[in-house]
Amino acid sequence: MPHHRYRPAQARVALPLADRTWPSGVLRQAPLWVPVDLRDGNQALAEPMDTPRKRRMFDLLVTMGFKEIEVGYPSASQTDFDFVRHLASSGAVPDDVTISVFTAARRDLIDRTIASVEGLPRTVVHLYTATAPVWRDVVLGRSRDEVHELIRTAATHLMRRAEERSGADIRFEFSPEVFNLTEPDFVLEVCDSLTELWDACPQRPVIHNLPATVEIATPNVYADQIEYMHRHLARRASVILSVHPHNDRGTGVACAELAVLAGAQRVEGCLFGNGERTGNVDLVTLALNLYAQGVDPMIDFSDIDVVKEVVEHCNRLPVHPRHPYGGDLVHTAFSGTHQDAIAKGLAHHAKQAADLGVPASAAPWQVPYLPVDPGDLGRTYEEVIRINSQSGKGGIAHLLRTHHGLDLPAPMRADFSRTVQRVTDATGKELAPKELGDLFRTTYAAPAQEGRFALVSWSTAETAPGVHVFTCVLRADERELPCRGAGNGPLSALTDALRAVGITVDILGYTEHATASGPGSPAVAYAECRVDDVDSWGCGAGHLRSHRVGAGRDGGGQPRGAGRRSGRRSAARLTGRGP
Repeated sequence: MPHHRYRPAQARVALPLADRTWPSGVLRQAPLWVPVDLRDGNQALAEPMDTPRKRRMFDLLVTMGFKEIEVGYPSASQTDFDFVRHLASSGAVPDDVTISVFTAARRDLIDRTIASVEGLPRTVVHLYTATAPVWRDVVLGRSRDEVHELIRTAATHLMRRAEERSGADIRFEFSPEVFNLTEPDFVLEVCDSLTELWDACPQRPVIHNLPATVEIATPNVYADQIEYMHRHLARRASVILSVHPHNDRGTGVACAELAVLAGAQRVEGCLFGNGERTGNVDLVTLALNLYAQGVDPMIDFSDIDVVKEVVEHCNRLPVHPRHPYGGDLVHTAFSGTHQDAIAKGLAHHAKQAADLGVPASAAPWQVPYLPVDPGDLGRTYEEVIRINSQSGKGGIAHLLRTHHGLDLPAPMRADFSRTVQRVTDATGKELAPKELGDLFRTTYAAPAQEGRFALVSWSTAETAPGVHVFTCVLRADERELPCRGAGNGPLSALTDALRAVGITVDILGYTEHATASGPGSPAVAYAECRVDDVDSWGCGAGHLRSHRVGAGRDGGGQPRGAGRRSGRRSAARLTGRGP
């Protein structure tokens, strides 16, 4: 590829900062957020929003807590003009929200813009002109001085038109478009002249918005440029330093974060990063990155699925399922190692909350692979762990416990995961929680229904300390067989009774648990047995008066199992407890 056709950033623009301080900074508070979905984002849509879609987006932004919203480019289209008039006449703008409108540095466009905001109580008029050498030479055909004069003339006209609206609260913003490719001294010269012209003061600051209109360098370069302006802008206390990164290199979020470290106080962007080419910086990611660091983002994302649904409707563009924080799959783990860590982390979190005596939603969050609690974003835990051929025993056990109340013993988890692996490998599909439960029952409970022997009735009794008797009636080949056995526990007595009719069963492991709280709650039991030298797992549910005696089989009907470790068999036989 002809890489020699392209020049690095340092060959295209002067980078004067050498003693940078931003790398030592720490993000401790949210900047001022300004969503530009209704202007910059809207300009990037194949089907720009009509007034109903714009209104729905505007209402969402207000509900989320944004206090300044750029709503359109009134001189660019009748639709944008009409929407600004709709806001002015409908009473849709809350008292604490400021409306921003965008205009190029031309008298007629400024006049149209001022006409659009008539009746709005608080407005920012955002003036822009491209300032970079390539744009000056190729697009505008003007020198540095001529571009500066063009900007001053337009800014003066804007100020005069605003002054004609007695009592109106109109503030000013200026963007030297393609700031990041413009000579720093020229940007400083232009911005300082407008700060003076507009008579900025701390009570009425101007906004200087420095966009990375087209990303051309690593984020640290943009941070250097922002810190240079932060240090050298005149009347710094009277200026709000704003940034507007695009995402051409895929590093828009990093550019914005480093720019705030470098002195920026305000960030313009779009929800989920919509915008021209690769998009504007993503305000969702930026805000929730702060949230994940314990910083209040000052914006409400507590129902992120609603935010996503409105954005997708208004933009007519899908949000990628892997989009940070908001995508359908971002809280989901398929990998077995991830699932195991998440399952253990969620259990640990629940225990920690109980130990602290607080709800789980209020306890400090430390769960592997989940940077934020999905519940804080209005998500449930239903989709955190999902099962496919990549999944492991930890995730499978978590879903069985969460959705079906089954807490499998560790060896059985490994056994069932092999069955799940065979099914998902064969189908190539995901197993939903219901399908997982059905597969468990098919594997461990249903085979007993097809066994040769059925348990018609049974009873146990402790006839002497440490001596148990198990009495039952078995049905085999349509005949009923009475059986009786003795042992040091109900289970050992059961196996003794079965041997009396020629059934050799060795119980290698047995556990049981309640599936609900309170007396008389349903229970489930798991048993690992050796039958005819084949090790198999089976399960049974409580409150059933008839059981079938049999071991679990795989989907092909063959006995399933492998050699067992020694050392557990005798203990299980001696200390087993009956159902």
